[in-house]
Amino acid sequence: MQVEKFYYDNKIVKNFAYATVLWGAVGMLVGLWVALQLVFPAMNITQYGSFGRLRPLHTNAVIFAFVGNGIFMGVYYSLQRLCKARMFSDKLSNIHFWGWQFIIVAAAITLPIGLTQGAEYAELIWPIDLAITVIWVVFGWNMFATIIKRREKHLYVAIWFYIATFVTVAVLHLVRSGELPYTWLKSYSWYSGVQDALVQWWYGHNAVAFFLTTPYLGLMYYFLPKAANRPVYSYRLSIIHFWSLIFLYIWAGPHHLLYTALPNWAQSLGIVFSLMLIFPSWGGMINGLLTLRGAWDRVRDDVILKFMVVAVTAYGMATFEGPMLSLKSVSAIAHYTDWIVAHVHVGALGWNGMLTFGVLYWIIPRIFKTTLYSKKLASYHFWLATLGILFYAIPMYWAGIQQSLMWKQFTEAGQLKYTFLETVTYMKPFYAMRSLGGLLYLSGVLFMVYNLYKTVKSGKLVANEEAEAAPLQKDYTAHKGEHWHRWVERKPVQLMLLSLVVILIGGIIELVPTFLIKENVPTISSVKPYTPLELEGRDIYVREGCYTCHSQMIRPFRSETERYGEYSKAGEFIYDHPFQWGSKRTGPDLAREGVGNLKKSDGWHFRHFREPSSMSEGSVMPPYAFMIDNVLDTSTTIAKIKAMQTLGVPYPKGYEYQAISDLKAQANGIRINLKIEGIQVPANREVIALIAYMQRLGTDISKNKTATTNK
Repeated sequence: MQVEKFYYDNKIVKNFAYATVLWGAVGMLVGLWVALQLVFPAMNITQYGSFGRLRPLHTNAVIFAFVGNGIFMGVYYSLQRLCKARMFSDKLSNIHFWGWQFIIVAAAITLPIGLTQGAEYAELIWPIDLAITVIWVVFGWNMFATIIKRREKHLYVAIWFYIATFVTVAVLHLVRSGELPYTWLKSYSWYSGVQDALVQWWYGHNAVAFFLTTPYLGLMYYFLPKAANRPVYSYRLSIIHFWSLIFLYIWAGPHHLLYTALPNWAQSLGIVFSLMLIFPSWGGMINGLLTLRGAWDRVRDDVILKFMVVAVTAYGMATFEGPMLSLKSVSAIAHYTDWIVAHVHVGALGWNGMLTFGVLYWIIPRIFKTTLYSKKLASYHFWLATLGILFYAIPMYWAGIQQSLMWKQFTEAGQLKYTFLETVTYMKPFYAMRSLGGLLYLSGVLFMVYNLYKTVKSGKLVANEEAEAAPLQKDYTAHKGEHWHRWVERKPVQLMLLSLVVILIGGIIELVPTFLIKENVPTISSVKPYTPLELEGRDIYVREGCYTCHSQMIRPFRSETERYGEYSKAGEFIYDHPFQWGSKRTGPDLAREGVGNLKKSDGWHFRHFREPSSMSEGSVMPPYAFMIDNVLDTSTTIAKIKAMQTLGVPYPKGYEYQAISDLKAQANGIRINLKIEGIQVPANREVIALIAYMQRLGTDISKNKTATTNK
């Protein structure tokens, strides 16, 4: 049989490897900074460096820059070797690389200056969303064309996961990016309230599933057997693992919204499928760990295997904890607390981080035809990273449980025992310990940077690595006695389409009824659209990332209704584009901020925004004094009203032309209120709009059970 000579493209692998290391260090440095901001609020330097703006920068940098480049590094290395073919197009590879880096840089610029969609993990503005779509198609085109021209008959399990990742991330991105632009940089979500919340966490949970999990399982199935020099433990288990995982994962998003205004049927679906997820998830973990059968003695000495073993173990821990957190009784304790922060970082630092480090240490010496500069430095990195995870996660688990218990504690007289601010100040030592864990982890990354730099300097890149293989013999028939899945593995297009059908089932069943059946979101007649000034204030609230610290969703618990007021209803949020329920309470819930005993004067809000600790001693909230000087931009107010009308918000026809005068009248009223309290500020300042929004919250519900205590 004729053998063909060809060359693997290692240059693109090198580029993505370098980007992985660079953005990993940057993303983690930003993460350490925002962690310290909760210990030392003075570190909120300027409006561009506040917690609310930097926290989304951290999450996007770690997920899409560090992990994203890590995925592409591993895929471009392994896919060529599994297909015994060079990537289809060097030009497409380079467009993919530089396009992805451009997207990252654009995110790094836009998020700190306040250009955001206000949706977790989907903050990037609509032009960047379009760029992501284009570059993702380029990646998929290059990947599938490479698979089609392969010289290997069967598609290895890693490639199944790569295909499912491409298809599902494309679907998730397109659905979540449903936006109506009103300027060339800004837009409103097509969805509102409950529907937006469901779309968000269907997207958000599955971004974790299909960006942080499935591609990394593909990397595990390739690099762990390579590092251990052992075959995968079970081919049949990998089949069950793959199909059950991608089918079940897509249903699980609603477990992020338990006890909220989301319809109960959707919550129940999320719970049931989240619980079932433990079986395929642990099937993958077991398949990974048992691949090391007969090689455990090597784990003691091989630092790469150490990284990979800890990664797979962390995956098992996180995927056990996830289904447990989907139980209502556990969610009632953990949701909105630092427990969730710990859970997320066990997955991110343990699973994604440790596996990425192991793959980097494995790939770099091979493509540079050299040996790792220092195994001792790599070992130091391993122990710093492992200790960093422990010093991060354990204090956050403790803090989360303590938070929840303090929020729910009543005195013998039936009153809430702790104000919310007392729970915030109690957390500071735990936040400090978490920061130490982050510092240890980042220090390990810096050890890796130096080690890889010295490794690269000692070798020379083999940009085009020679290889040879026999051409693929076309065979599309099923053979007698052959496992049925072998037929599927010979047909990449059919595998892609079948994966698409499998992931669409859950998405359609969960999302479509919420949009088409009116009873899922009962309307409340007293709920009215925001005034133009309140709408501008809400956009400032979104711009400043207030949803990263405050929720706007009161759950039906006695401890919450006593503290915040009447529990939240689905019909309250029908004009909220985007929804702002939040997922973490570093600060108190704001759903009823403008009513009852929670209502404060305009002057109180003004002073609180100017210097939070002057009104709430011990507050870790950043100061927003710059809003007192910033003139409110009303140049797009008319465009905003028109966009809202297009989205179905019932402003009267032609109201956009009256909006500015109404805005000025309401702003002047707040200016007068502030003057009465001894505060002189012009009516055209941003702080006026934000005060208007704060005072609006909760006022649409005419019969409130007002909170009985201060927050």
